[in-house]
Amino acid sequence: MVLVDTSVWVEVFRKGAEFRLDTFVEFDEIVTCLPVVHEVLQGFHDQRAFALARDAMLALPIVESPLRREVFLEATDLFRRARRSGRTIRSGVDCLIAACAIRNALTVLHRDRDYDGLSEVSGLVVRSIR
Repeated sequence: MVLVDTSVWVEVFRKGAEFRLDTFVEFDEIVTCLPVVHEVLQGFHDQRAFALARDAMLALPIVESPLRREVFLEATDLFRRARRSGRTIRSGVDCLIAACAIRNALTVLHRDRDYDGLSEVSGLVVRSIR
């Protein structure tokens, strides 16, 4: 199963984009988590596009819902491990997403360097679209 990160969904939902998610992952392998849903949906300005994206995102299987304290503590640990190893993680939300993936043995499909750094200090499995 694959947790598709916000950085990939941005490519999917970009107006006029030619990006094809199905070249990287089968649709029935895709899952999401609430931090990804939040990041994706906050980027929409047009109400109609927002509603379509919201319905599409919420139709996917959602892991770690509701988000429990343990997920936040694992995300904090990931951030701190990365920092101790000299890696700068730019987004605490990426740590939450990574914690959701690790807890559910998911691969994160991304286009965000934070995940490469997190994978070097944890058991996070990643695949980049770059």
